[in-house]
Amino acid sequence: MTERIVVGAALLEGRRLLAARRSAPEELAGRWELPGGKVEPGEAPEAALVRELREELGVDAEVVERVPGQWPLKSPYVLQVWVACLLPGSGEPKPLQDHDELRWLAPGELWDVDWLEPDVPAVREVAGRLGAAGA
Repeated sequence: MTERIVVGAALLEGRRLLAARRSAPEELAGRWELPGGKVEPGEAPEAALVRELREELGVDAEVVERVPGQWPLKSPYVLQVWVACLLPGSGEPKPLQDHDELRWLAPGELWDVDWLEPDVPAVREVAGRLGAAGA
């Protein structure tokens, strides 16, 4: 089976990272993740990330670079994470779907939330860029 890509956004503002708390499905509810979603057939991962951030958070973002690596999710999906930043005038992200709370985390707060396991290596990688200690 061909693997399908799920994109996650390490959305940065200053030295803060946006974390999103899942509201569904039940087995993931209450855990935190990097916002994003599935890449549609024929869609570039970067374009999917911009689309997902608009749909899920109501913001326009610019993709900066890919975080090295990819992490297995429920087959056939794999997670790829991209660093992104809000475009000027985009407004503040809001939890429009799939999430019930958003939090901007400073470097010292990155591990204060219960991240979903596939997101942990990417958060650790981004933590290094923010000058934060890893978990």
